[in-house]
Amino acid sequence: MRGQAGFWDVDERYARLSEAGDPLEKLNAVVPWEFFRKPLAKALKRSDGAKGGRPAYDATLMFKIMVLQALYSLSDDQAEFMIQDRLSFMRFLGLSLGDAVPDAKTIWLFREHLTQAGAVRNLFARFDKHLAKSGYLAKGGQIVDATIVAAPKQRNTDGEKAEIKAGKIPQDWQDKPAKLRQKDRDARWTVKFSKARVDENGKATQKDIAVPAFGYKNHAAIDREHGFIRGWTATSASAHDGAQLRNVLNRENTGSKVWADTAYRSKTNEAWLDENGYLSDIHHKKPKNRPMSEATSRSNGRRSKIRAFIEHVFARQKGQMKLFIRTIGIARATTKIGMANLAYNFTRYVWHDGRAAPA
Repeated sequence: MRGQAGFWDVDERYARLSEAGDPLEKLNAVVPWEFFRKPLAKALKRSDGAKGGRPAYDATLMFKIMVLQALYSLSDDQAEFMIQDRLSFMRFLGLSLGDAVPDAKTIWLFREHLTQAGAVRNLFARFDKHLAKSGYLAKGGQIVDATIVAAPKQRNTDGEKAEIKAGKIPQDWQDKPAKLRQKDRDARWTVKFSKARVDENGKATQKDIAVPAFGYKNHAAIDREHGFIRGWTATSASAHDGAQLRNVLNRENTGSKVWADTAYRSKTNEAWLDENGYLSDIHHKKPKNRPMSEATSRSNGRRSKIRAFIEHVFARQKGQMKLFIRTIGIARATTKIGMANLAYNFTRYVWHDGRAAPA
């Protein structure tokens, strides 16, 4: 058994992490973290310290902790533990073994301040400007879709559900403030349909399935050229996808085409797209009580090959990043979803940088 750790042992560990391809080291090298310092300071509105007290943790360090939470689906308690436990996390944050680590409450308060200031949209827009300056302009048109982001299910009675939908607070909750704080009155139930597939002989290989889901929705639009999320919004899971079309489209995109599934095709959306200079390439719906024509089916198939790219974005967020809403309320859910979208753009930026680097 070895004795006391040598002076260079930690450096050797870091060197081995680098040789193994530490993804956080690559992220640190590519993302301009100081670029976020100004909007963070504006959102936090911290005092100058003239009145004394313990100095606050660096805002950029705390922001990077939120990025770690988004990338690895960490709660505040898990984030505190993992930062103390993992060398790769400490190096990413610029902390040494002897430095103090923010506790879970500090992490919660920092995110809460950003939520109250609505800062996540400003942070997202600021990085989008950096992408444009780096040569990654929004180009090639836009692909739009939405995905359900799960939240802890609320075990409410039918009466409580009815009052919540009516915008009221159930009387029993009003008498129990602690219970009320733990109840999410903004998340909603919805039903996700899985269509039966038809084989070569024209027979259905599975049945249509209706899967209930509870939580929120991440509505997003990516540019076709680079695959970055350029516009997004968060709603309850019951919100209709098509109603959010104009809220996610990015006017800076040099292409005019818009791809989306049939949920976005409506007379209102088609008219709005035309009035605002967009060219609709949205899926056509099947005629009521009539089979879809072969020409329409082929054109929808062509659109699907392009539209499928946004599914890779959501697959990354819900697969590797394990996006899940642990917070309560639409404001906090918006911050969580916004950070997930921003963290995805960071990883996409690293991927593009790796492709552009000389062999």
